[in-house]
Amino acid sequence: MNFKKYRPILEILLLSMVVYLLHKVVFFLNDNNPKFQNFHFPIEVVDGFFFVCSVIILFILIKVKEKNIDNVGYTFLLVTFIKMGISYAVLSPILHSGNPNVKIEKLNFFVIFALFLTIETIVTARILNNKQ
Repeated sequence: MNFKKYRPILEILLLSMVVYLLHKVVFFLNDNNPKFQNFHFPIEVVDGFFFVCSVIILFILIKVKEKNIDNVGYTFLLVTFIKMGISYAVLSPILHSGNPNVKIEKLNFFVIFALFLTIETIVTARILNNKQ
């Protein structure tokens, strides 16, 4: 097994653990704040969802790179667009819930989405810069 080929997966794993720990610290520091309670999805589910999406995206990009490196950028755009659609479908119950903390929960969801998108973009740029 070629571990160098799957190094981006390890990078995603490490960076997502850092994001999760920071996310957990923010919630721990606001434990008594009622705005950070009674969320529709626990933070583990949100972070886990985006981690799984990131791993799937990177596996797809690694396979596309093996076939034709010129299509990696287009594939990244396509799978990111699909991820956005799935993320909206996951976010939909939050938007339609009667939870008074919906504004904080939407912000939480968006920030995690943006962080994982940034991580995916950086790792994809590294994949594109390593033309072998």
